[in-house]
Amino acid sequence: MPLRRPTEDDRTDAIRELLVGLARGDGLEELQSSVEHLHPPNNTFPGEVFIGVAVQAMDLAAIEQGNVPYQELLDRHLEGYEFRGKRARKLQFAILTIGATRGGSAPDLLEEVAWWRTDDFWFYAMAAATAIIRASAERRAAQIDAFVRELAYRVGTRIEGFSP
Repeated sequence: MPLRRPTEDDRTDAIRELLVGLARGDGLEELQSSVEHLHPPNNTFPGEVFIGVAVQAMDLAAIEQGNVPYQELLDRHLEGYEFRGKRARKLQFAILTIGATRGGSAPDLLEEVAWWRTDDFWFYAMAAATAIIRASAERRAAQIDAFVRELAYRVGTRIEGFSP
């Protein structure tokens, strides 16, 4: 049986679930629960979608190079979550992938994450995007719900009708 490939609707759903969750103030566990069903086995989806949304968030906030220190992302925007050892390296890779993508590089994600021998890139991309989107809203001095509404519009996704 052929593997199911993500559709454009899946992409839209992944973005919507991430942004609505962030607007509500959801933590990583809630975000994970809301998008996990969209992840097909042995695929980076929706990780690459989250990378793209994070890049758009940085552009929307006009964040300049070197203006979001890595440790600040962890301490301020993923507080309460502990990433150590391999988990810390995976998160760091996802954050660096966002920066590389914004800079014009297009890493081959499947090739890069194959050595992980796990199927969890999408989770670390989601965590990295969460930190970047929160930092972008803060840099713009915007409430997170207002920022993600504007971000949703920028990436062509509607998120009206949710309850914060």
